[in-house]
This record gives sequence, structure tokens and C-alpha cells, in this order.
Amino acid sequence: MNHTLRALGSSDRRIHALGLGCMGMSDFYGGREDKASSIRVIHRALELGMTMVDTADIYGREGANEYLVGEALRAHREQALLATKFGIQRDAGGAFLGVCGRPEYVQQACEASLKRLGVEVIDLYYQHRYDPEVPIEETVGAMSQLITQGKVRHLGLSEVGPTTLKRAHATHPITAVQSELSLWTRDFESTVVPLCAELGVSFVAYSPLGRGFLTGKIQSVSELEPTDWRVGSPRMQPGAFERNLELVKQLERWAKTQNVTAAQMSLAWVLSRGEHVLSIPGTRSLHRLEENFGASDIQLTSMQLQAIDELVPLDSFVGHRLPEKSRALISD
Repeated sequence: MNHTLRALGSSDRRIHALGLGCMGMSDFYGGREDKASSIRVIHRALELGMTMVDTADIYGREGANEYLVGEALRAHREQALLATKFGIQRDAGGAFLGVCGRPEYVQQACEASLKRLGVEVIDLYYQHRYDPEVPIEETVGAMSQLITQGKVRHLGLSEVGPTTLKRAHATHPITAVQSELSLWTRDFESTVVPLCAELGVSFVAYSPLGRGFLTGKIQSVSELEPTDWRVGSPRMQPGAFERNLELVKQLERWAKTQNVTAAQMSLAWVLSRGEHVLSIPGTRSLHRLEENFGASDIQLTSMQLQAIDELVPLDSFVGHRLPEKSRALISD
């Protein structure tokens, strides 16, 4: 199986199987934004050949991450597959206001993202979360108008189930579905992942390292800053955290015998889910970036895949992957 270049949906474009998720550079995982360091990471990712650069209008206050990504790509636009998202709303202070998929908002959000990114066209434009108040056909119909206008090249959806994906795809071809997938989270593995293959849609796995947990770097919740989103994760709560950490330690010990890191083994496992699967591990570190990139060369054997399933069985991690409020935004 080729883990390097893969088709983007049913398009003629082939991109690197690993891209770069930029969310943590501006928000959610604690720490202040270090623009210069983050831009170096983005540039290095492009040098390595990691094509997809993924952002969203809610990553950071008032579109901070889109501004950052736009600056980083200013002299490198043609090297990148630029992806961004709309649909989750925040106020100027960063408070979440809900989701919106109204057709008029689709146009407004796209115009705002184009301006922040400093580009004329977005390669892949996702609806970040499905708005249950607006039929998916209406939202996707409005998104398709952006293609007609030359402002967007491909359409995507994030965190949708099979029913929503089928309805959306019947309205206008969907190029990619972005959802969480890792050894830590396998919710979509038996449903959306195979459906994407059937429809000719790329499945873009975000948080393929379990929000950093599968790297083995997090040894205690106390290491995380109070503002870090992960502090409120059900899997980080007392009792669950200790049991989950032991699973990661098992994976680390075994990965070492295979001369790779737990992170590299975890990324290789995600890419082994199918030729249509892409992944966007996020990092603010050059060291971690290059470690992640090393997973591209790993070809897992059937024996290795069996060993991973025995070490980290399906549904072995304790606790839901999302807090209760976030679960309400996942469609069927």
C-alpha cells in the first residue's frame, strides 16, 4: 500500500497522505500563540512534501489561525492544499455561540475566510459541523455556489454520519469528510470510512494521535494548562486517565521493539485503514513534525496490525472521546 501520495477524493489531484493540522498553533491546547515558530513548522511541513494545511475560522479568536496560515503560505501557496472550515460560531471574546448552516451565512463565512487567508480560492472548504436547523441539501447547495463563483475548489464535511453524507453527496459531490480517527477513537471506522471509499470521498483523520495522548508525552493531567481543552475530556478524568495511560505505555513498549515510536506506529495504523484515508496530525514542534513524517515510510504487516489490535483492542480506552456538549453536534 502506498502511504505517500493519495488521491484527493475523486479528483485528479494527488497529495501526501499526511498533512498538517494547525488548530493547536492558535487555540485549544493551552499556551500563547508563537507565530514565528508556527510558521517555521508550516514551512518545514511543505518542504517535506506534506501537502494539506488545515485550519478553520474558529481556531483562535477572530480568525487568528487563518491569519497565521495565510501569512505562512503567502510565498508558498502553490505547494499547499489549503483547507478551512465554517459553521461553528464564536464571538469576539472566543465564546461559542452555536452552529450555523444557513445559505447566506455560507457566503459570508467564505468571504471572511478568503480575506483572512489572503487568497483568491480555498482548495477544500468544509462545513465544520452540521446545523440540524438547516437541511444539509440547502447548506451544500450554497457551498456549491462557491465553486461556481471560483472561490472554492472542493467541498467537505466534518463529523457527519452516513445518512448526512449520503444526502449531501447527492446534492453535490463531496470530496472529503474530516472526522476523528485513531487507535484512541474508532467511532467511524466501520461506518463512515467504508462509505467514503464507496462514494469516492477522502476520509481525513484529525487527531490521529488521540489529541497527543498516543505520543506518550502526557503523563499527568496536571501537566496540562487550565485553559487546555483536554482537561475537560472524559478520558482525562481520574480513573479513566490512569487506565488509558497504561494502554499507551503498552503501545510504546511494543513500538520500541519495532524500532519506531508509538506516535509513528499510531499514524501508520490510521493510514492502513484504506488508500482513501488521509491524516492531519497537528503539532507546534519541528521535532514532532519530523517524527510524524517518518510514519509515511512504515508499511504495517498483517502480523503488526494483529499485534496492535491485541495491545489496543477496539473500544479499550475508557471514557467518551468528547464532552457531552460537543456530542450534540455530531450528525447521524
